[in-house]
Amino acid sequence: MPKTIYLANPYGFSEQQRALLLPPLVAALEGLGLEVWEPFTRNNQVDFSAAGWAYRVGQADFRDVVEADATFAVVNGVPPDEGVMVELGMAIALSKPTFLFRDDFRRATDSEEYPLNLMLFTGMPEQDWQDYYYTSVANIAAADKALARWAGTP
Repeated sequence: MPKTIYLANPYGFSEQQRALLLPPLVAALEGLGLEVWEPFTRNNQVDFSAAGWAYRVGQADFRDVVEADATFAVVNGVPPDEGVMVELGMAIALSKPTFLFRDDFRRATDSEEYPLNLMLFTGMPEQDWQDYYYTSVANIAAADKALARWAGTP
């Protein structure tokens, strides 16, 4: 049974981003043998015309973060998407392995060490946190990075 990874991302809100940005991320994660839980795809069963849909979507995403083995969070933007930040915070609080993806070159921090708010790195080890931080789709599969080791990819 493959390990599951929750793909926290803001790309499902835009048709163009959903079509162009999500597929390479999903493919890279699946290439590591992972089962990817992408929330916009998994919430297609919600009737968005029915009252209370937003609550049901939030609860479904929360359940997925709880039940997934790890979280891979797209943290582009200044600041990054607030929904992604909540999902990442939940994963950190649950002591789930967390991995960050940012191919946005802008700095979003006061720290000299981290490229983003220091709290996003609290789910990673103090030393070698860079192994959990990805700056391109191409390096997601890098054997010397934490995600490939966690996934058990040879």
